[in-house]
Amino acid sequence: MTSGHRNHWQTLGTLSNYLWPKDSGLRVRVVIAMVSLALAKLVNVYVPFLYKRAVDELTGQPHLFRIVALTIGAYGLARILSQFFGEFRDFVFAKVAQRAQRVVALQTFEHLHRLSLRFHIERQTGGLSRVIERGTRGIQFVLSFMLFNILPTLLEILLVTGILYYKFNFAFAAVTFTTIFIYITYTLSITDWRVKYRRAMNEKDTEANTKAIDSLLNYETVKYFGNEEHEFRRFDHAMKGYEKAAVQSQTTLSVLNVGQGVIIGVGLVSVMAMAANGVVKGDLTVGDFVLVNTFLIQLYLPLNFLGFVYREMKQGLVDMEKMFELLAIHAEIQDEPNASALQLREGEVEFRDVSFRYHPERPILKHISFKVPAGKTVAVVGPSGSGKSTLSRLLFRFYEVNEGQILIDGQDIRKVTQKSVRAAIGIVPQDTVLFNDTIEYNIRYGNTHLAHEDVEGAARHAKIDAFIKSLPDGYQSMVGERGLKLSGGEKQRVAIARAILKDPKVLLFDEATSALDSKTEKEIQASLDEVARERTAIVIAHRLSTVVDADEILVLKDGEIVERGRHSDLLAAKGEYASMWKRQQEADARALSQHPEIGNPRLSPA
Repeated sequence: MTSGHRNHWQTLGTLSNYLWPKDSGLRVRVVIAMVSLALAKLVNVYVPFLYKRAVDELTGQPHLFRIVALTIGAYGLARILSQFFGEFRDFVFAKVAQRAQRVVALQTFEHLHRLSLRFHIERQTGGLSRVIERGTRGIQFVLSFMLFNILPTLLEILLVTGILYYKFNFAFAAVTFTTIFIYITYTLSITDWRVKYRRAMNEKDTEANTKAIDSLLNYETVKYFGNEEHEFRRFDHAMKGYEKAAVQSQTTLSVLNVGQGVIIGVGLVSVMAMAANGVVKGDLTVGDFVLVNTFLIQLYLPLNFLGFVYREMKQGLVDMEKMFELLAIHAEIQDEPNASALQLREGEVEFRDVSFRYHPERPILKHISFKVPAGKTVAVVGPSGSGKSTLSRLLFRFYEVNEGQILIDGQDIRKVTQKSVRAAIGIVPQDTVLFNDTIEYNIRYGNTHLAHEDVEGAARHAKIDAFIKSLPDGYQSMVGERGLKLSGGEKQRVAIARAILKDPKVLLFDEATSALDSKTEKEIQASLDEVARERTAIVIAHRLSTVVDADEILVLKDGEIVERGRHSDLLAAKGEYASMWKRQQEADARALSQHPEIGNPRLSPA
């Protein structure tokens, strides 16, 4: 029973941890459910004896109807009790199964948030969501059917085999047990063979779902390039693979069902022939013949269902494997044991001889050292690919430095908790991604515990309050998927309001205005300057005109600081920064000459 990186026994072992919860109330439910299961099977095994007794009484002394009526009444009561105990068992255990499903889903969700940015950059959202969805659904199925179908059926097989041996003879027990053994062996072997088709179906289903979600999330890009047909072909290719695997799965299912029918038919006929021979010889009564027949039919019915259950359990286990594999992924960034919270004072930030590489053969930052004094602003500029945005990822501990230290108020951020580090830093990114919820929800995300009045105050400081109130639904207006209902400038103002609401000591502006038009950039820049006042600020910028007032400007090139100083000093040095400034001024001048109606505030050094 192996599959991929895990096998089914490992998966069941992981799942079994949730069958005995820490909650004492749930443990009581588990015990009651197990007792109900045993009672249901004991009563179920006794039912055929009442049926036999009724038949013998009818064939022996049919005129004593009161005796027969009592037996029939007991037979009916026994069947009712059997069903009652079975339903009561399901009723009691339902909360245990649902709690297990909830706990595993929550643990998976929490674990995914603990995994590094590297994992989330490489993941595929559609496929990941489908793995979790199928995995949690598989838990419910496997728990219920493993405990209440497979185990009870195995218990009943042992009871019936023992009864046949005790009441009749070894031949009856041997034929029955052999038939069941062959049936189970056949079912398991064929199902193990079939599971590869089930897995192929899952893979193609995941692939199709990933492609569909990816395509819909990038709806505008698809339309820009007129690639609808290309997207349809990609989706259909995955669905074609699913179709092929599904047909193979159904074909092999028919082979399994026919084989099961043959095995059960041969076993049933063999035992009934032996019982009929006993009746003819006078060793058994007609009631005994009925008893044997009832036992076998009663046993084979759940065995027929056992085949379905085993197949579905295999599917559930396959579905669960991927989810448990997610839980087994090691979190790349972890707090040290007993790490304390960051003791935040003034908010001074220091990069001390920091080197970093995403891959061993590709260094990104090389021995970077700089300090941002409390309340000051340091800007980092440089060409694309120089490592500017990597600084923000390291500061937030999305990755750990390979060499050197990053310090906040003199404390190495690797020695304190990630949560406390991120609580001290606010960010306004280049691409503000919003939740598909209300504007108020997205602003309040900066501090979910604050009241509506605080949200409005942050919006006023970010100069977006008037715009929000002009909307029909005001702060309850939905922003759409990834905030697509808002313009770039409006999203940036929401990001600023969110940062204001967080009220951090350290602010990080990561290309916060590079995607905006000139007029909007000037307005947003004014808001950023106001927010950064009296806070420690790191400004990562491409447009040099946005950082001319910084207390220090660092020029990053090929992962190294090649120049540093104030704007005027760097221009006077006529080095890398001066060249960049000249190129941008010339580009802005060309843009202005081609579109004089636009105007361009960036032509001014201020």
